[in-house]
Amino acid sequence: MKSSSSMAYFVGLAASEKKAKDIRILNVGDISPIADYFIICSGNSTVQVRAIADEIEEKMAEKGYELNHKEGYQTGRWILLDYGSIIVHIFHNEDREFYGIERLWADAEKISL
Repeated sequence: MKSSSSMAYFVGLAASEKKAKDIRILNVGDISPIADYFIICSGNSTVQVRAIADEIEEKMAEKGYELNHKEGYQTGRWILLDYGSIIVHIFHNEDREFYGIERLWADAEKISL
């Protein structure tokens, strides 16, 4: 099994294949019991947001990573993919600005893609 950091980086690359915008990998392991990493990215439309989620799910399944839970796919405005030690947030651009989730985790270490 690969490390959480390798998984997070892999998710970031999968998101970039579908032209996700402003991909952020946050190491939240020291400041949150929820997960080790958050990957946050966005798309310009609900179609693109879903396409990013589909790509991540497909690539992770190919590597043998099991998706624990998925939320928000129907609306395509904020999709959450829970892989246990990493949680992926895929936003529509407008919703990402509105919720400002990065501000909540401002103390987290930022990892470059």
